[in-house]
Amino acid sequence: MITSAVFQAISAVPNSIKSYFSDTLWHADLSAASTARSLRIRLTRLAYVLYRDLTHGALNLRAMSLVYTTLLSLVPLLAVSFSVLKGFGVHNQIEPLLQELLDPLGSKGDEIGTNIMQFIDNIKVGVLGSLGFALLFYTVISLISKIEDAFNHTWRIDTPRPFMQRFSYYLSTLLVGPVLIFAAMGVTATMMNHSLVQQVAAIEPFGTLIIIGGQLVPYLMTIAAFFFVYIFLPNTAVHFRPALIGATIAGLLWKTAGWFFTAFVASSGEYDAIYSGFAVLIVFMIWLYVSWLIFLIGAQIAYYCQHPEQVRYWKTSNKQSVLFQERLLLSLIHLIGKRFIEGQPALSQEALSHHLEVPQKLLEPTLTLMEKAGFITATAGDVSHYVPARDLANTSLYALLNAVRQIEYAAYSPTSAALTTTTINRTMDAVDRALKESLTNISIQMWISDGLDR
Repeated sequence: MITSAVFQAISAVPNSIKSYFSDTLWHADLSAASTARSLRIRLTRLAYVLYRDLTHGALNLRAMSLVYTTLLSLVPLLAVSFSVLKGFGVHNQIEPLLQELLDPLGSKGDEIGTNIMQFIDNIKVGVLGSLGFALLFYTVISLISKIEDAFNHTWRIDTPRPFMQRFSYYLSTLLVGPVLIFAAMGVTATMMNHSLVQQVAAIEPFGTLIIIGGQLVPYLMTIAAFFFVYIFLPNTAVHFRPALIGATIAGLLWKTAGWFFTAFVASSGEYDAIYSGFAVLIVFMIWLYVSWLIFLIGAQIAYYCQHPEQVRYWKTSNKQSVLFQERLLLSLIHLIGKRFIEGQPALSQEALSHHLEVPQKLLEPTLTLMEKAGFITATAGDVSHYVPARDLANTSLYALLNAVRQIEYAAYSPTSAALTTTTINRTMDAVDRALKESLTNISIQMWISDGLDR
């Protein structure tokens, strides 16, 4: 009996864990929870969603795609950067930076770095010709374009930047980016070697703090690079705090992964025996994959930090139930109308998403229907804000619901006899009469003001 009870208890553990992650975790009420419990649940949700993105999402595929593009574009990218830096007389610093990036590969990193630098030296831009020069730039731009596409997918953005805007962004990345990186490295090195810094370093505890600061500089430079890309490349306004959180986690993960990868390479001598001369390339590709995966994970974290409502609704698709659509419709007109009546600033789609704690992908169809029906309008500008398009005092709730219900009806009106039987028509008419009788005399402004007074 005891053995049977223990066995049943043990066998029930997987089911309880599965139930927790599939149901309990997502329906927990955080409004009344303590700060510690709320934070724990939010972090657990985030960790689980990231795990699902890794195992069932497109992160792995996009990381693999970037590995392939990097192999094609790395040498041309470094060649273009080399040409730019040569004009500033700091082109000799590109090899130490490349070597630092390849440090996790150990001795194989030295070999790869040497080969890459030889390839760069062999590129003679002057003898490439116009076609060769165009192909050189194309391979470089294709890498940046792939990164932007990956970020746009992470941020649920369907439309990329216009061509000319993308061209200017990419050109500034290629020409200004290397200069800023090496300028920052040069300023850091100069500061550390300055006589005043050396004098301060001789005084404790400042000396210890300066040593610790020097050890933190590589981490800070890595985080700054991630932060710059997270802010700059996605075709949306990425906020400072989410980008910094994503960059910090990604930077620390990248450095930590470098330590583990160094140990992995040191203990994987059998790769040389199995793959012979290809072992270096295979190890390099694995490291590129790990690096890109961490890079995309950081972008995913930044997205979820900026859109916390998406963490809870990660399982939803663009499909909505009729009941949810109607509830969302009323919530949107109430929020938009309330702010308009009170004279508060209009909200963007992102702000509406935050206020209602509903992902933007679920808001878009309803906002589009409300715009088509003429009840709201989007203001002009880089970021659209929504305001009422009608006099709310002279517009009834029935007019709103009926207009949105009818907006797509003409395109998909029933034609078959099975959809237009007498029984069905009578039932639909009864539903419409009930709505009309109960909501025709209630204006939207009256409805909102009644809620405000209470």
